Amino acid sequence: MGHIEIIKQTGVAAVIRGATVDNIALIGEALSKGGVKVLEITVETPGACAAIEKASLELNDVLVGAGTVLDPETARTAIMSGAKFIFSPTINSKTIEMAKRYGVVSIPGALTPTEILSAYENGADLVKVFPANVFGPSYIKDIHGPLPQIPLITTGGISVANVGEYIKAGASGVGVGSSLVNTKKELSEQYLSEITETASAFIKAVQDARKK
Repeated sequence: MGHIEIIKQTGVAAVIRGATVDNIALIGEALSKGGVKVLEITVETPGACAAIEKASLELNDVLVGAGTVLDPETARTAIMSGAKFIFSPTINSKTIEMAKRYGVVSIPGALTPTEILSAYENGADLVKVFPANVFGPSYIKDIHGPLPQIPLITTGGISVANVGEYIKAGASGVGVGSSLVNTKKELSEQYLSEITETASAFIKAVQDARKK
């Protein structure tokens, strides 16, 4: 199965802010136990690429990528560290080009129909609708009216309570941040168990929504 298909099939990408080489394996294992096997490590955190490298080497059943990538130089560094996909909050054609050059999945961020189409025309494999909570699930359905060919991933304000609505509205998947993993909390056995339980709840909600 290709990386794009894995992202779509899983339906949930965990957005990890504050990842380090010390915590990423524990977080990744906890997420994987709950069925979330797509891990986006955001690169604004110092040492993020080292965390990407560690996760890529140690988490064999998890697809690891980089997030908050703003330029092609950062994209290349992340890819050389093992990132298999590049998430961005905005559209940068050179960043998309860099991802495609190395055969990794490109997922730039956009909000308006013009931006979403521009991202797709520039080579995006999927487009991240961000911040999705500004308009809600109905916006995804409205976008897919004139642009049904563009696979969308929604990020921003996604919770277990509303994830199903985004999937039913047509989202191929979602990106979930602090409502799934909060790296500011102590990674005790109890919290790691909570991460697994929350991950499982997200996956179940996505699967249930896809059946309807």
